[in-house]
Amino acid sequence: MSYKFPISALLLVIVLPATAQVASHAPTAIVNQVPAPSGPMVSGRPVARVNGVVLTDRDLLREEYVIFPYARQHNGNVPREMEPGIRSGALQMIIFEELVYQEAQKRRLTVAPDVLRRAQADFRKQFDSPSEYQQFLTAEFQGNEALLRDRIKRSLLIERLLKAEVDSKSVVTAAELKAYYDKNPARFQYADSFAIQTISVIPPANATPAQLQEVRKRADEALKQAKATKTAEEFGLLAEKISDDDYRVMMGDHKWVERSKMPPQMLEPALKMQPGQVSDLIQVEQNYVVFRMNRHVPAGKMKFDTVKDNLRKELEKRKTNEVRAALDKKLRQTAKVETL
Repeated sequence: MSYKFPISALLLVIVLPATAQVASHAPTAIVNQVPAPSGPMVSGRPVARVNGVVLTDRDLLREEYVIFPYARQHNGNVPREMEPGIRSGALQMIIFEELVYQEAQKRRLTVAPDVLRRAQADFRKQFDSPSEYQQFLTAEFQGNEALLRDRIKRSLLIERLLKAEVDSKSVVTAAELKAYYDKNPARFQYADSFAIQTISVIPPANATPAQLQEVRKRADEALKQAKATKTAEEFGLLAEKISDDDYRVMMGDHKWVERSKMPPQMLEPALKMQPGQVSDLIQVEQNYVVFRMNRHVPAGKMKFDTVKDNLRKELEKRKTNEVRAALDKKLRQTAKVETL
């Protein structure tokens, strides 16, 4: 079982190189159980020092598991090709959180006793039994609930400062949202596109005349069967059985194909077809193709009401990362940070 202190929902974690900005997610706090013996071992070795406060490989591993929670499915290991980026991002994050915590202390921020009690109770509810909770407490905090309480309090203080310095400054107003939409019209335009499924009969390389004749017979039979289908699903099942192109594994579905990418031999009939119609047999070079028109959408622009919710999330995420990076830079200006 993986244990996380439920301060707030985790946002998308960005794995960053060593010189990149701080990733954006909630404070790590009480994160993961001690890694399995078969996974990476931790010894309490220092990995960074922030104004004299030592951060250890245990802190680092907790953060790595936040960034890559699937490590537990790989005996606690991170894929080798991803390890440098994940480690770098995790190191930057634990340093950032320590800087934020120290800033919260400087400002003498506090946590109300009832808030702390509720947080402790919520954390304990994540365990299936008292014995499981005690096992975790022993492994992570030498059985000392006071240490656990201090860790939870630390997380709450980090969250409180981030709400004031990041969340409140990352809100995108309705006016800002509309202004972005109006100033970036090209981004919300979409091309003339076709949703199609195909069945292709492809001759072998360097085919003989006899082989080409046999391919044509197969193509004529494919057309006959395709014309007999009544639905996209029926056409797709047929494509799985008889098509030679790679799209057969997706029931012949090409999703959306822009007009500019349609072969001319297919584009001409496509412009005349209605949804649900199946084309005649079309030869594209030496290949024979029959396709089903599922939908044709002329070029246009997405309406503001359609995109505004996702656009708000995107812009707020971008703004959050920018504000966090600025806060990180500001805190580091007067701090002594060492990576060990």
